[in-house]
Amino acid sequence: MKVTYFKDTDTDSLYIDLSERISEDSEEVAPGVVLDFDAHGSIVGNDTEHASRIVDLSRLESNALPFANVKVATALAA
Repeated sequence: MKVTYFKDTDTDSLYIDLSERISEDSEEVAPGVVLDFDAHGSIVGNDTEHASRIVDLSRLESNALPFANVKVATALAA
C-alpha cells in the first residue's frame, strides 16, 4: 500500500494505492471520492480530492498492520 499526497495539483488530492495492479475503471462513489478498479472489479486505489479540507494531513497512524518494511519519503518545501 502506498499513500501519496498531491499538494500542488488543482484537486489537492490524496491517493491511496492499494495494489500494484493496473486500474481499468474508476467510479466516483461520493463527491470528490473516486475508487479505481482492476480488470476483475477489485479495488486497486482510492483518490480523495480536496484532501486537506477533509483529512488531517499532519498525522498518519496505523493500528495493527503487519508491516514487514516501512518506507518514509518526504518532500521538503522550497
